[in-house]
Parts: sequence; structure tokens; C-alpha cells
Amino acid sequence: MSAPRSAAELFSLQGRTAIVTGASAGLGARFAAVLAQAGATVFAAARRIDRLKELADSDARIHPVACDVSLADDRTRLAETALSATGRLDILVNNAASSGETRAEDESPDAFADVLGVNLTAPYHLARLTAEAPGDTGGRSIINVSSILGLVTAAPLGGASYSASKAGLIGLTRELAGQWGTSGTRVNALAPGWFRTEMTADLFGDERSSRWVERNTLLRRGGDGHELDGALLFLASDASSYCTGQVLTIDGGWTAR
Repeated sequence: MSAPRSAAELFSLQGRTAIVTGASAGLGARFAAVLAQAGATVFAAARRIDRLKELADSDARIHPVACDVSLADDRTRLAETALSATGRLDILVNNAASSGETRAEDESPDAFADVLGVNLTAPYHLARLTAEAPGDTGGRSIINVSSILGLVTAAPLGGASYSASKAGLIGLTRELAGQWGTSGTRVNALAPGWFRTEMTADLFGDERSSRWVERNTLLRRGGDGHELDGALLFLASDASSYCTGQVLTIDGGWTAR
């Protein structure tokens, strides 16, 4: 049996290249910062390049890339940018998402398809680009950011297209893990609960809905961004070298009720 590795070595991302989509704000911006602080060279992607440049100013290991993940050409260019700069692609965090309408009857079939395009088709394409990238696949990690809404209903909140896409992302995670396991590429999903972000600003800004979150969460509060740091690093690093096809739910106990 080999000697235990130090925690610093186990969670280190030194020398690795990562892509984080939806990185201009909220959890995505934090994900990019966390990976960079662990030593990775991070290509932070989003449409709002001004926000990305501000993020890059905070850490020289973060490189902004203007990218609309709904466009296949932009997705391909994003992967090529990371590969041409570093010669490798080790970590993908599929975080970009569109929320869609809350009420199913307010959402047209075309709008439903648009949400799935951003939340499900784009992660699939980027995962393929990552898995097919040249270089050693040992230690390569794809992290699909799903949601508790892909596991349970949160009606009257949520939304048909959003929930369907996040549930689909979990199914995609398991299937890709099965297909790519022999190559050493790991595919896992992170399913956050209610965290304070731009997307949930109205939820936490309303006293009644904020109390609803607190009442239905075992820890009686919403999550803070830093409480996803450990889960992200676990899935991105060698700490999870024998973990694939899994859904890591970080929700304060919401889905344990």
C-alpha cells in the first residue's frame, strides 16, 4: 500500500488546464477562481467579456474567453483556445445555464428547446471536445453543474425546461462516464441547492420565498458560495480519482427530506 499523499498534493491542480463556462458572475466566477487558486490555468468563458476581464485581473492564471455556448462554433473555438495556449485540456466545468420560464404554460416549444440547447446540448458538445482532446486522459475530469431541480420538484419555483435539462444532464453524466471510463476520463455532476447568485436574487430578495427555502432546508438556510469550493476541488482533482458517474448534491439537506 502506498503512503498517504498530503492534502495539498491530493487537491493540487498545478500544471492542469481547465475550462469554466458561465464564468462572468455567480458560481461560475467563483469556480474559476477556486480552480486557479489550486494551481490550474483557467479559461473562463461567458458572453460578458468585461466581467471576465475583471475576474482575470484578480488572478494571472485566469484567461477570459468571450463565448456564447449556444453556438457550436464558439464552443469549438473555446476548446481550441485552451489547447493552443497550453497543449492540454484536463478539466471542464459545464456551468453556463439558462433558466427559462417558471410556468410550463408560459413556455413555447421553441423556448423550451433553446434552454435545452444551452443547458444540455452545449455541455455534451464541450464534454466531447474535452474527452477527444489530445494528451494523457488520466486524471481528466468533466464536471457537469446540474441542480437539485434535476432530482426533485421545487414547484412553484423551477421550470419545465430548466428541470428537464438538469435531469438530462445527470443522465448524460452517467452515460458518458460509462462510455469513457476505460480511457480514464471521469465524468461527474455537481447538484447545488439554493445558493445566492444572480439567478436567485429575486428568490432571496423576497422575505416569503427566503423563509420557504429556510423552512425546507435541513440546515435552515441557503448556501454560501464558498460551501461549494470543496466539492468542486474534490471532483476536479486526484482526490476523486476513483469517482465517476456520480452526482454530488450540496443542498443543505433539501433533497434528504
